[in-house]
Amino acid sequence: MDQRTPFDEDFYPDILRGLSVYFDSPFVRNIARTVQRFRRQDLSIALNRKQIACKTWLLDELHRTYGGDYRSVWVLGGWYGVLSALFAEDQRYRIDGIVSYDIDSACEEVAECLNREGAMSGSFKARTADMLKLDYASGTPDLIINTSCEHLEDVSAWLDLIPHGTRLVLQSNNYFGEPDHFNCASSLEEFKAQAPISNIDYEGELALKNYTRFMLIGTR
Repeated sequence: MDQRTPFDEDFYPDILRGLSVYFDSPFVRNIARTVQRFRRQDLSIALNRKQIACKTWLLDELHRTYGGDYRSVWVLGGWYGVLSALFAEDQRYRIDGIVSYDIDSACEEVAECLNREGAMSGSFKARTADMLKLDYASGTPDLIINTSCEHLEDVSAWLDLIPHGTRLVLQSNNYFGEPDHFNCASSLEEFKAQAPISNIDYEGELALKNYTRFMLIGTR
């Protein structure tokens, strides 16, 4: 009988691989591969229930608002590429290409592992870049997603870089206790003031343990 314990390095990846077979899920299979290859504590944060709940909420409301067909999507502050992987898993979406940008270069290879099929086919790319220095005027995507507005000191200044008419999904929160959260919002109304966009097609909030997530879907 196999006597492995949770302290064995293959314990959780093996469970995830089993689940991926049962659910026929590349997403779960790639999680198993990623957590085995990259022993990083913050992967557990990127994949925790609150992070997944916020991204699932985004997928649902975006589909209700604009549908699921996109030529090009940019995810800013994409971290380990979890949102991109969820897009690929969600049968409602048909996206020709997703680029996940993060300022931390260590995120690239993790995101490409988590989005293995897309990285191999060329439909997914992970890039290291500062969102404040991207060239938004050339090759503007169909959709720009920024779920990390609380990390920007001035959301309005960032928005000024983006051409008018660009579709956006923006998220922030009221979790002031995190040192890297430079610009949290106390309420949805405050977030709307921080992120002035010309047209809001969806606005809402998601109450979670310890904080509330705010979201705007609209056009620049």
